[in-house]
Amino acid sequence: MAVRGTADDRDLEGEAGRDHPHADDGRTHVKPVVVVGAGPVGLSAALALRARELPVLLLESDPKDRQRPGSRALFVHRETLALLDGMRPGLAAEISSYGRTWQTRRTLYRGREVYSRTFPPPSGPPPFTSLRQVDTERFLRAACERAGVEFVWDARVRDVRTTPTGVALEGADGREWKCAYAVAADGARSVVRGSLGITMEGTRGEGFHVVVDVADIPGAELPLERVFHYEHPGVGGRSVMRVPFTGGFQIDLQCRDDDVQEEFGTEETVRKWLPAVVGEGYDDRVLWVSTYRFLRKVADTFTDRHRRVLLVGEAAHLFPPFGARGMNSGIADAAAAAEAIATGTVERFDQVRRSAALFNSAAAGAALDHLRPRRLIVRVKQRTAAALAPMLPWCGSWLEHAPYGPRRGAAAVAGRTY
Repeated sequence: MAVRGTADDRDLEGEAGRDHPHADDGRTHVKPVVVVGAGPVGLSAALALRARELPVLLLESDPKDRQRPGSRALFVHRETLALLDGMRPGLAAEISSYGRTWQTRRTLYRGREVYSRTFPPPSGPPPFTSLRQVDTERFLRAACERAGVEFVWDARVRDVRTTPTGVALEGADGREWKCAYAVAADGARSVVRGSLGITMEGTRGEGFHVVVDVADIPGAELPLERVFHYEHPGVGGRSVMRVPFTGGFQIDLQCRDDDVQEEFGTEETVRKWLPAVVGEGYDDRVLWVSTYRFLRKVADTFTDRHRRVLLVGEAAHLFPPFGARGMNSGIADAAAAAEAIATGTVERFDQVRRSAALFNSAAAGAALDHLRPRRLIVRVKQRTAAALAPMLPWCGSWLEHAPYGPRRGAAAVAGRTY
């Protein structure tokens, strides 16, 4: 399938194979489409482009043997699995068979259970799977290699220029790549976005969360269930979530606005409070510790003024981990970007995916209002719902679902779910 556009676009495609993308001779390399960034979103964009028979070059600033720490994004939702399977049939089954899918969701409030539901095993594709982001990337990279994506490692982009007919990307080492279209998947500190002068607007939440990856104890694994505990008495009334992934689980501790990171967010301090949350025996099972704050930011546009560069993933929007919107919405961006490039509908991509991002940002804001209530009425509602949950199950259901924010928006406004 050819890229739709001007004669200059067709000329670019005709020259695509003339320069080897891994050459270090400083020449200009020409491709129909270049993707910047080899995270899960960039890999998905490259795979989606190859599914439409478009040659694609993927630039990554890190070396080929890079080590990515931590679990990062865990959830791969049903809609995302379906998108990936459309890019490479069988990929969803590979990922979901490796990941973990639990049937039980449990919510507690100050040590007392207020909600529990166990679902039957899925008869078809799972509703989600949970695995470390590094493992998701491993499956995506292998799929890209099988699909013929060309990789250039140690290729740090420092400047991007666009014209009505194409894009020029300048590397930090002097190399240059020209293409008809570029997909920017280079993350929260996107050089591509900065080069184009595109700004992000949004908010930064107060307080911080501590994320801890913990390896399972072989033969003594915790129950395979997702647990959210409001105001956990073992950690001074701070809320805690536990999420399993293949080989272990992730703990998310919500700290207070006046907490000090060094008192909760180092490996040494984590080992002090972790037993109160998961029991003894995990001191030497801590794999990774990090902190984050609730960021909700959306780029003011997802394309450049010439409609030649498409922003996807964290280059386009920043969401907190709660609700699993980041990677899932980014992969939806990637699929939409490939479709837009193949069909010449970049302007519609900008409208639909930015609307989806604004919806997700608002949903994350609703979740934050529940997790860190600033109004007394919200705290009273939570306490009242917890007290009534044994008699009125819908109160427990509300406590179960509210921390993740609303998921459904009008398709005409938000595009896909994410």
